[in-house]
Amino acid sequence: MINIGVIGCGKIAQVRHLPEYADNKQVKIAGVFDLCKERAEEIAGQYGAKAYDSYQELLQDESIQAVSVCAANAAHCTITVEALQAGKDVLCEKPMAVTLEECEKMVQTARETGKFLMIGHNQRLVQTHAKAKKLIDAGEIGKILTFKTNFGHKGPETWAIDSKNIWFFDKKYAAFGAMADLGIHKTDLIQFLTGQKVESVMAYLGTRDKKDKEGNPVSVDDNAICIYQMSGGAVGTMCASWTYYGEEDNSTILYGTEGVMRIYDNPEYSLIVEKKDGTKAYYALDKIQTNDAQTKSGIIDLWVDCLVNRIPPEISGEEALYAMKAIFAAKESSEKGIIVKCG
Repeated sequence: MINIGVIGCGKIAQVRHLPEYADNKQVKIAGVFDLCKERAEEIAGQYGAKAYDSYQELLQDESIQAVSVCAANAAHCTITVEALQAGKDVLCEKPMAVTLEECEKMVQTARETGKFLMIGHNQRLVQTHAKAKKLIDAGEIGKILTFKTNFGHKGPETWAIDSKNIWFFDKKYAAFGAMADLGIHKTDLIQFLTGQKVESVMAYLGTRDKKDKEGNPVSVDDNAICIYQMSGGAVGTMCASWTYYGEEDNSTILYGTEGVMRIYDNPEYSLIVEKKDGTKAYYALDKIQTNDAQTKSGIIDLWVDCLVNRIPPEISGEEALYAMKAIFAAKESSEKGIIVKCG
């Protein structure tokens, strides 16, 4: 039995980490910490854990072997580095950190301590994306020429526990907006599906509509529109938005030399392959989770399997670093109005 600590008891911890740990018989939620002491105590009571007065106190507990870092973006690096140095394996929520230097520090610390660092990029784990990857690797649509991948919804207002103080909208805590909240998922996904890394970026990151509680534009982007040039020659768009005020869009379409693959682009079929010769294949595999309809992510079970069997995580800090480089390149591109190479 592996003892787990959860640092940060906000929405992502409450709908994913905590219930999925509780559902896995190979781990025990041993400790929790949150800046809101009352919330931590309530969560601790719910899961039979101990509520700590600080995350440092939790990390000093030698009985806790691994932690989930579910704090605000700006705290990811500090907590993760301290956790690794305290001998804990770390599952850190996305985005990995708020600067490239912080991301690299996390990776280096994991390497130096020999502890696992995994990042919560869950989209590559869903059934339809896993099937799409197998079909692409088998040459089902030939060489990928272009693509478009989108992730947009109404925004984090309904996701945040305190709707009057949404840290997602505060640059001090979040650093980015929709780009790091949603765009990181699709950036990691497109690299996973194509087997190519983002090589260069031309991007727009801006605030189109979201307002803070005083009615002023929020200090982070609520829309990101990027053109990605991939290392293997594919070119495509990645759009992330908090202003899709209709149904959530979490679709990806890939255009290859032998056909087209449509992923979560149809309400009935999660995957459609349209071949050059006119034939079509339809797959009704699953429904992707949304803010309003959460399903099991697969992240926690994969993480626990890594911990139990001491298998280095596929979605490691080193792997996540490639996606983060694209995020930082997009920010620079938007600020300077130029194409920016990643890394």
